[in-house]
Amino acid sequence: MTDKALSIDHVLKDRGKTRVLDDITLSLAPGQRVALLGHNGAGKSTLIKSILGLTPIHGGAIRIGDATPGSAQARRETAYLPEAVSFHPALTGREQLTLFAQLSGAKADVSGLLDRVGLSDALDRRIGTYSKGMRQRLGLAQVLLGQPKVALLDEPTSGLDPISRQDLYAIIDELAAQGTAVLIASHALTEVEARTDRIAIMRKGQMVADDTLNNLSALAGLPIRLKVRASANPDLLAAELGGSRINGASVELLCTPEDKMEALRRIAGLGDAVADVEMTPPKLEDLYRHYAQEDLQ
Repeated sequence: MTDKALSIDHVLKDRGKTRVLDDITLSLAPGQRVALLGHNGAGKSTLIKSILGLTPIHGGAIRIGDATPGSAQARRETAYLPEAVSFHPALTGREQLTLFAQLSGAKADVSGLLDRVGLSDALDRRIGTYSKGMRQRLGLAQVLLGQPKVALLDEPTSGLDPISRQDLYAIIDELAAQGTAVLIASHALTEVEARTDRIAIMRKGQMVADDTLNNLSALAGLPIRLKVRASANPDLLAAELGGSRINGASVELLCTPEDKMEALRRIAGLGDAVADVEMTPPKLEDLYRHYAQEDLQ
């Protein structure tokens, strides 16, 4: 038995003379939510297909619990939501999800699942009349069948409005709370920043980062932004603190985490000349730009 829901160990895959997965290692514990990031062509989709057993690997190993990709056990324990989800247009939402439940052998409250993803008013409509967002919701209902050990979500918020996106992440949180490991491939950095436990970043088939947001930020050594708003005389702030003038009445400083306290002491020393201070640590967008850049050594 293993304590990992998903284990990817030193995986290699070649496509012709091109290595598309190069020594990829990644693991998810039960209940973990991990964001998989990378430019188009970085290898995210190929990695997901390899986990699903849809494409062979040429080195290393992948395990879903104790099962190998493509095996009957792995198929039972893995759920997948592709970005371009597709269903039979002549079936209703209820009929399609009932069919999936029968094929998988899962005992499920189909009406309840469709209500959970916001399709209770459309469960007896033909899928051919569904919008892209509604089809995405139906795909999410399919993911919920059978309480999977691992859920692979490829751009899961594609086609969803802001409220539906919040609902989707609430369901992802519920899945994780029930012990499902969730791997989310996404370009929506602001969404996954606050809703995942770890960040994994791929570049040219390699895994260039895999850790918590705080640890990646510390490793990258990216600067903290301090926005200092003047009470009356922004020129005084600029003269005393340096930095860049922004919005007329404020100065922006960049400092390393190690220099943060010293910078704050300098700002405090200006007394009433300072009306407000905003401190912004590096965001996921900054970290992604750092780790995914082409010339990173």
